[in-house]
Amino acid sequence: MKFGDIILILITILALATAVWYLFGNSPTFEQTLLIFILGMVMANGLRIHSFSTKINYFEKSFLSLAKDFKMHIKHK
Repeated sequence: MKFGDIILILITILALATAVWYLFGNSPTFEQTLLIFILGMVMANGLRIHSFSTKINYFEKSFLSLAKDFKMHIKHK
């Protein structure tokens, strides 16, 4: 389990706890509860974007090596 996943789980638990706390009263304001939910969603999207950019970098390196192979193949003809 990655560090980002652990942080995301903790933020999700915190968001659920504050939502339940808000429902039972004597709690943080609605805006503060909403802020925790938004923080969790932003964190999740950031992790997805990071994962996506890592995959793009991998494919970029693969295509560069493929282009190099094609150039070498053309030289041998």
